[in-house]
Amino acid sequence: MLIIEITRKKFNIRTMKHLFTILFIGLISLSVNAQDKVAKIEFKTDVIDYGTIEKGANGVRVFEFTNTGDAPLIISKVSSTCGCTIPKKPEGPIMPGEVGKIEVKYDTNRVMPIRKTITVISNADTPTVALKIKGEVVDTKDSSLLEKKNKSVVEQ
Repeated sequence: MLIIEITRKKFNIRTMKHLFTILFIGLISLSVNAQDKVAKIEFKTDVIDYGTIEKGANGVRVFEFTNTGDAPLIISKVSSTCGCTIPKKPEGPIMPGEVGKIEVKYDTNRVMPIRKTITVISNADTPTVALKIKGEVVDTKDSSLLEKKNKSVVEQ
């Protein structure tokens, strides 16, 4: 009777060890499979050139991107290097194959060259992407005065 009882306990302990081992391996394989799906962000372009624009002109431009991965893309943060550039991120997740937009508004009342970086943080395989805007804002009133100053009296 004692031998049967000891054998039964060893059997139960061995069975439990095997059961826990199988469950552990199963959980690990599930977590590995879950990590296979990843979002990927692919921008049409990472630089927008405003060119030469007039003071007070429309400063809104749009960066378009596609989620080329197989998991939903969530953009958690979009920030700029200064307060003169205001980026706007998409609100919801971008599903695989869908196109999203990041709107950027530059304050064109500042007459100066444009050289700004917009940082995009997401759950993509490349979690941080740097976008750039460039160009120059000119004041046509001031430029016409400069042109007159550079011309001789006869040329005016």
